[in-house]
Amino acid sequence: MKFNSSSFLTLKTDALSGLVVFLVALPLCLGIAVASGAPPFAGIITGIIGGIVVGFLSNSNVSVSGPAAGLIAIVLVAISNLGYEAFLLAVVIAGIFQLILGFAKAGTLSNYIPSGVIEGMLTGIGIIIIKKEFPHAIGYDTEHEGDFFSYHIIDKADQGFWGELIHSFNMAHTGIILVTVISIVLLIAFNNIPFLKKIKAMPGALIVVIAGIIINEVFRMTGSPLFIDGNHLVKLPVASSLNEFLTQFNLPDFSSVTKPAVWVTAATIAAVASIETLLCLEAGDKMDPLKRYSNANTELKAQGIGNILAGLVGGIPLTSVIVRTSANVNAGARTKMSAITHGVFLLLAVVLIPSLLNKIPMACLAAILIMIGLKLASPKIFKHMWDAGKFQFIPFIVTVIGVVGIDLLKGVGIGLVVSILFILKGNMKLAYFFNKEKHKEGETIRIDLAQEVSFLNKAAIKQTLVHLPANSKVIIDAKDTVYVDYDVLELIRDFVNIGSKGKNIQVELQNFKEVYQMEASNHVH
Repeated sequence: MKFNSSSFLTLKTDALSGLVVFLVALPLCLGIAVASGAPPFAGIITGIIGGIVVGFLSNSNVSVSGPAAGLIAIVLVAISNLGYEAFLLAVVIAGIFQLILGFAKAGTLSNYIPSGVIEGMLTGIGIIIIKKEFPHAIGYDTEHEGDFFSYHIIDKADQGFWGELIHSFNMAHTGIILVTVISIVLLIAFNNIPFLKKIKAMPGALIVVIAGIIINEVFRMTGSPLFIDGNHLVKLPVASSLNEFLTQFNLPDFSSVTKPAVWVTAATIAAVASIETLLCLEAGDKMDPLKRYSNANTELKAQGIGNILAGLVGGIPLTSVIVRTSANVNAGARTKMSAITHGVFLLLAVVLIPSLLNKIPMACLAAILIMIGLKLASPKIFKHMWDAGKFQFIPFIVTVIGVVGIDLLKGVGIGLVVSILFILKGNMKLAYFFNKEKHKEGETIRIDLAQEVSFLNKAAIKQTLVHLPANSKVIIDAKDTVYVDYDVLELIRDFVNIGSKGKNIQVELQNFKEVYQMEASNHVH
């Protein structure tokens, strides 16, 4: 492959994007693992595999894989019921299932997800990110540091989310709020000031992290009460020896292969992980500034291999993850080298500099993610979807409400149902073009059939024929029609031969294909 200055600049941009994604992914890997009941290091393992292995095998240019919050509930129950080693075997089998789905070309299902639902999913995730990062931004990090998708900030279910959010102000930390504000100001400056936007070698997110570490070190050295202690910093496992490092890996229990529960868990993980991956892949392509398309079947195969490896070495399941992907796109990624680089950074971090990374305030990462959330849930998105019309806006807003109020998959599912209902309704109206209000008795009426006329259109066409005025002439033209359903043909044939006689309606059929055998009427042209 020829290497030129353009290739070097792309590699440089991707490496910096990978660094930003690494900073976002690090606490997510730890937090999701802890929330899932797995060892913290298991999340790092999955992040490394998702970056390096899946990143290499995938043909997506912007998608980033790793441990997914959407699988937390499934993983938590599975580990509790099966034990960790048997659970790892289920992850391996789930990966095999995904490989099979990829070879069976099941990924093409993603092509049928409406854009309004994808936009709604992205916007809903943006709102969730903002809501979940707010406690970190003010210093309330008492549960699962880095778990940006947990719906319970504290274990007080009776308070509800907003009650818990209000309660979090009781735990506010002045130093953390100061670091958050400075971080957001820096990010806004690097996104809007022309001079700073040109400094590609130092992305705003990297500056934020460096600034956060320096500010907190100044607090520490001066003995300031604003000092941010370890409870509000990134927590990465630190191994004192190679042996201790290796003990953090686990092997699956292959003797559990005969347990039905293992296979049920594997099938569940494979199904949910594949759906989330396909949704995130579509969303990633939509966010890609170069508007490139990814092969969903290749992605399923890559995810399958990733999950097989994760299960074999002690990791938790992985999927394509929208938060990392969003951070990747926003950081300026151009090729999949950014995803691979983020995995390399995770590997180097746990081996070489865990102590340094543990100095990063969670507030810095919260600020980065809040800004990502604001971009995903921008008011401009709502206006754009509103301007697109009700057939786009209603599925969009229903998806947003479902994702925020219930969860990702159920919200998307509800959005799909609403979208399908609108599609069906639209098809019933758009199978032909006719305005009965403009026609009166004795006039010639023209009905032009659309390109596709399915059985779903039968009821609407029937109503139109029933309400045609008496003593009129009707021309039904199939000039632009590629396909007409058999039930619709029967309906038209019956109207021509029988139904039109009672109201003295003259019917002329034009441009119907011979294969439709409409010659039963002497009105055919």
